[in-house]
Amino acid sequence: MMTPDVRFLLLPLPDFTMLPFGGFIDKLRFSADNEDYSQQRHCGWQILGLESGTVTSSSSVSVEVQITPEQIRLSDYDYLVVFGCRSARHAQQMAPSYKALLKQAASSGVTLVTIDNACFMLAEAGLLKKNKVSVHWRHAQEFMAAYPDIEVRTEQLYCIDKKRISCSGGSAAIDLAVELLTRHCGRTRAMKGLADMIIDKPRGQLHRLESLDNETNAGRHVSRAIGLMRDLFAERKTTDELATMIGISRRQLDRLFKDKFSKTAHDYWHEMRLQHLHWRLVNSNHSLTILAEEIGIQDTSYLCKVFRKRFGQSPATLRHSNKETVLNLSK
Repeated sequence: MMTPDVRFLLLPLPDFTMLPFGGFIDKLRFSADNEDYSQQRHCGWQILGLESGTVTSSSSVSVEVQITPEQIRLSDYDYLVVFGCRSARHAQQMAPSYKALLKQAASSGVTLVTIDNACFMLAEAGLLKKNKVSVHWRHAQEFMAAYPDIEVRTEQLYCIDKKRISCSGGSAAIDLAVELLTRHCGRTRAMKGLADMIIDKPRGQLHRLESLDNETNAGRHVSRAIGLMRDLFAERKTTDELATMIGISRRQLDRLFKDKFSKTAHDYWHEMRLQHLHWRLVNSNHSLTILAEEIGIQDTSYLCKVFRKRFGQSPATLRHSNKETVLNLSK
């Protein structure tokens, strides 16, 4: 039996998301064999777990663990791909359980790959020092607040930085798989099966999502402004400063936003911050003080006031009602 050109260990965390996991492993499958027989000839993979059994995804679909750390020699593999879970906080909390495995893999020369919020686990384990990291735009502010010394690349679908690779998640996992397969198996084999997956062509790591924040056809200045708003969430910049960075006047910027969104640039940015806060309150257990810092507002009393005005309830009430909903659904 021939030895694969590249070998992967796939490590789905509990509550992992199915889309990136399924997309990544299916891309490997199509490229692995000369025909569509799913034989691991040109690339190989195994599903790794800390212990035998199954791992359940966030959609309640379970996959079987094929191998545990005690059953393998890590140096036989090229990549350890960690698939993130339901929340970044959960990924952080699992770092102590996986830290020894991750460090052993790194010391064995294995390249560590994080998909979606798995980057939080590696950062918490101290394995992303001096590395650049691609973070899902939804988690970018949270990551930067927790790990200010790690350089974040929110504009990239994935980031390859020496022996550390990070991917923002979702369908970008397929694009990353194509890139890694290209490096080991050649472009032709890496592209094999994309038509079967109904994909025209893989996206490069700098591909920009047109769907993000309804920027499609928004115009160059508005698109640039929205990108800066997202990048400058935590900074107390004014819209006047934002307009200067773009190279137009504040009045012109407001006119462009009113034409596109029927609101000023300031109001758009304010709404973006409140929507981010709403999502973080529901999907994390960080304090309001920490979340306020993420969106550049230090006065939590003022923040509670504007939040109540926008959503009809206080941050504390929203978080409490959401916990009760989750508890009732789990019964």
